[in-house]
Amino acid sequence: MLDQFQRFGYDLFYRGLTSSHGGNMSVRMGDRIVITRTGSMLAHLTEMDLIEIGLDEDDSNIMLASSELVVHRAIYQNTSALAIVHVHPPHAVALSMAVKDAIIPIDSEGSYLFRKVPVVQSETTVGSKDVAKLAAEMLRDYKIFMLRGHGCFSIGPVLEEAYQWCSSLEESCKIYYLTRTVQAAQIAVSQDGLEDLEYRKHTDDYKSW
Repeated sequence: MLDQFQRFGYDLFYRGLTSSHGGNMSVRMGDRIVITRTGSMLAHLTEMDLIEIGLDEDDSNIMLASSELVVHRAIYQNTSALAIVHVHPPHAVALSMAVKDAIIPIDSEGSYLFRKVPVVQSETTVGSKDVAKLAAEMLRDYKIFMLRGHGCFSIGPVLEEAYQWCSSLEESCKIYYLTRTVQAAQIAVSQDGLEDLEYRKHTDDYKSW
């Protein structure tokens, strides 16, 4: 299990899906949960960073568990999930603040995988009962959702699938962002007559093969 947490924690950070000490992961084992330690670095997890705690009841490890434990518990108690990933993918977070109630991918893979990803909001975004309730509701019908301005929660039967949803969502949102940026640039060019700024010597030499 440590190997699984380390593999996907490393990928989550180095894929740019969360900050050095951001995000959390967990798996369910019957009436127990193994969740990352509060403040742990997903890219450098050790055995001490995996905290085992009850699905329904607190024990002495409660102070060590991620601050999002209440959300993870609600998801496990109300869905068939056996693994959860929560991260803060920057393009997806930015897009969550620019759409009304869903992110609708425009790329082929995103359209195939998601169709749409719901966006919900709460005044209290970190480890709150409000978010726990929203997460339990959203993840009955979807594999992933965005909490506006904060991040995504995704589920699966194993960590790999939960990781895949986060990674694919961020890729889709990045393509969305780049497409809109290019379109905005094209509009600016057509309206203002702007041209590419040439900075190289012998400019004309680059016009032929």
